[in-house]
Amino acid sequence: MRSTGIRSSSLKCGDLVQEVNLSGVYLPAALVWAGIAFLLSSVTSRILSRTGFYALVWHRALFGVALFVLFWGAISAVAYHMAFESAG
Repeated sequence: MRSTGIRSSSLKCGDLVQEVNLSGVYLPAALVWAGIAFLLSSVTSRILSRTGFYALVWHRALFGVALFVLFWGAISAVAYHMAFESAG
């Protein structure tokens, strides 16, 4: 059984993570970050729906897309800064 992790055969200090190894299947890192952002935005959307927050929102679908984009950008920024943490 292959281990799950980041492809590190040619990874040097400060290199960006471009692929993630999930049981032998290499996926683009952006796809993995987008999946995590989708899960976070779905959970946040359910919480906001139960609290009645969406009564204040003009366009619920547009707000959902914006929430997803914000989470995806935040996760990507954290991954970027973690990759260059020890380089600078």
